[in-house]
Amino acid sequence: MKTDRTQLSENNLDIGELIKPYVRNWKWFTLSIAIAILIGVLKIRYSVPQYELQTKIQILEEQGATSELDVFRDLGVFGGGGSNIEDEIEVLGSRSNLIEVVKKLGLNKKIIALGQIKSSELYHNPPFNVNFIAPDSVIYNSKNDFFITISSETTFEFSNEEDGPVQPISFGKPISTGVGEVIITPNIKNIGAYKDRKYMVAVTPLATMAEVYQRKIDISLTGEMSNIISISLNDPIIERGKDILNTLVANYNQNAVDDKKAIADRTSNFINDRIADIYGDLSSVDQNAEDFKSGRGIADIATQTNVNLNIGAANQQELQNASVQLDIASSMKDIIDNQEGYELLPSNIGLADASIASTTARYNELALERKRLLESSNEKNPIIVNLDQQLAGLKRSMQSSLGSVTNNLGMQVNSLSSQLSKINSRIYSAPKNERALRDITRQQQTTEQLYLYLLQKREESQITFASAAPKSKVIDRAYLGSRFPVSPKKPIILLASMILGFLLPFSIVFIKDILDNKVQNKVSLEKLTGNIPVLAELPKISKKENTLVKLGERTVLAESLRILRTNLDYIIKANKSESKKGSIVYVTSSASGEGKTLLSSNLAMIFANTGKKVLLIGADIRNPKIYQFYSGKNVDKLGKPSRNKEDKGLTDYLVDKTLGSHEIITPMLAHEQTVDVIYSGKIPPNPAELLMNGRVKELLDEVVDEYDYIIVDTAPLLVVTDTLLISEYADQILYVTRAGMTELKVLDYPLKLHDEGKLKGLAFVVNGVKDSNLGYGGKYGYGYGKTTKKWWKF
Repeated sequence: MKTDRTQLSENNLDIGELIKPYVRNWKWFTLSIAIAILIGVLKIRYSVPQYELQTKIQILEEQGATSELDVFRDLGVFGGGGSNIEDEIEVLGSRSNLIEVVKKLGLNKKIIALGQIKSSELYHNPPFNVNFIAPDSVIYNSKNDFFITISSETTFEFSNEEDGPVQPISFGKPISTGVGEVIITPNIKNIGAYKDRKYMVAVTPLATMAEVYQRKIDISLTGEMSNIISISLNDPIIERGKDILNTLVANYNQNAVDDKKAIADRTSNFINDRIADIYGDLSSVDQNAEDFKSGRGIADIATQTNVNLNIGAANQQELQNASVQLDIASSMKDIIDNQEGYELLPSNIGLADASIASTTARYNELALERKRLLESSNEKNPIIVNLDQQLAGLKRSMQSSLGSVTNNLGMQVNSLSSQLSKINSRIYSAPKNERALRDITRQQQTTEQLYLYLLQKREESQITFASAAPKSKVIDRAYLGSRFPVSPKKPIILLASMILGFLLPFSIVFIKDILDNKVQNKVSLEKLTGNIPVLAELPKISKKENTLVKLGERTVLAESLRILRTNLDYIIKANKSESKKGSIVYVTSSASGEGKTLLSSNLAMIFANTGKKVLLIGADIRNPKIYQFYSGKNVDKLGKPSRNKEDKGLTDYLVDKTLGSHEIITPMLAHEQTVDVIYSGKIPPNPAELLMNGRVKELLDEVVDEYDYIIVDTAPLLVVTDTLLISEYADQILYVTRAGMTELKVLDYPLKLHDEGKLKGLAFVVNGVKDSNLGYGGKYGYGYGKTTKKWWKF
């Protein structure tokens, strides 16, 4: 039987029953959604709107301005290839770049107008100016808040805390704050119009504000192969957002221009130093030629036309080129060897080795980055330490390369000199004067060629310095992406509010339903009992309602009892033996307080309403309660003046075998209905033994032919064994459960007893069911007592 009940419970999955708890609480759902939407509306109303600002720039290819300025590429000022877009994005959004932006716009100092619910930041034209006397280095690293309240045209109130003590101060008078002395001056003519308005002046460290905007600014490519970068920022103040984006791009371009000018300037200085040295050598060679010709009286020497001179000239040309390269490489090597720290190096000034030019360009790039970072940090910063390591490696690489180049060029010069010596040996046959003059001329030409070359490079470096261009071109200056704020998003907030408002009561009902392990109504009990009937469900009654039903009463309780009477009468007649007149009905429960005595008393009344003769027996001799229902102004005894201590009850009958049944029966007139009652009597010390002495059977056998119905209010089944001791005498057993009190697992005990045959005629009744959980018997009545609910009840 238990297996059948379990299978029946599992197979009877009713979707309607699943959603019934939620439908029953529809008013809570409506209220919750309404409150959630109201909260969402308030959030939208009092949230600070954020607007999306955008700008677009194009990263330019680094190449010469004109075809004639190929020197830019020779000097390595613009690099060998195009810009690395991802690197430029990192540079553009770097911390150092944003620190400069915050510094230029003064974003680390804010004036906020305080409101009751919503505060607003003032960006342009605040009612007063805040002038800091402390050095910028202190302001840039300080964090402090103080409060200003306008008092009049000439005074204001100062406070270090929002609700702290205030100090009246005149405009223009220094104030001592956490960031040093501050002077407040009016910024508008009619400042008295702002009287009693309160403002907060907030000072934040420069680096902190830079990190805030570094997180807020989004930099991305518009396309995979594109050189166009899109920069966006969400900010509550449109003008400030535009200023930040425009300043960010301008600062990025200015840094690029400054870097190029610094390299060009360093190259120009290097060339000027070399020109000064060579100019002295050139003057000395010219003076030697002049002295030689004037001393020897030489006017002109015909050019040699033989083959040896042509070969010697070619060899001499190669020697000159090698000497120039050797001189430049030696000078560059000396600069690197004597350099202290990581200063900029001259770019490629004519060396044929391309690796040295590229290494020099990379070294200058890192040196410039190190220099910028040192402006806002120190040499112990991990990034600067990393740069130092890279610069040291590049320096070692250049020293090694220049050493190799110098050695190679030296060997080449020695080789060419050796060849030239052999050629000259064939020319020494010429006149001594001609040979000496040619040597001077050759030296003069070599020095002059190097001098002219360096003059040309100096002019080119000056052109580079003057025409240094930014790395990017502004396509769109900062503009408002949409006139609607990007946050708060009204549709999303309202939708989320509705979902949250729905989920909150849904979760509560769901969790309550999941954790609910008690009987709630007839439907929930029938899922457990299976084939054992649940005859009726009784409503929960208030303390003000009558506990005993009246004749003709149309309350929910009365109608529910009539349904119980009908169902019980049907079952009794189906199983009744024709040998006896009356039917014995036991009323029991799991524990005290579940309403078995209430049901017993009212069941006797409802049967009496039909003109039947009813006897109510209080068999719960441990905790008798029937007298509580049959007392009061509407209940009277018939044939006896009043109930007193000499009245006999069931326990007296069980103890005294000479006592007859009619001596313990008390006729009662309750609400114009006559019911015979046998009270429990005095509480005995041995109730179980009394119930086992056979007198109960004698009493029931004696009264069963005199009454139509004998209602027996027995002891709780789960607490004591009293009911089981006399259960065999019952025709029907009504097991009372209380909604919200009786646990479902407790009912396994009476069901098990029924399966074992120890409780015959078992049927269940649900007591104390809420109006919202009542079945059809409670939902559809005929004008029974109606009550008006309070506005806060649903």
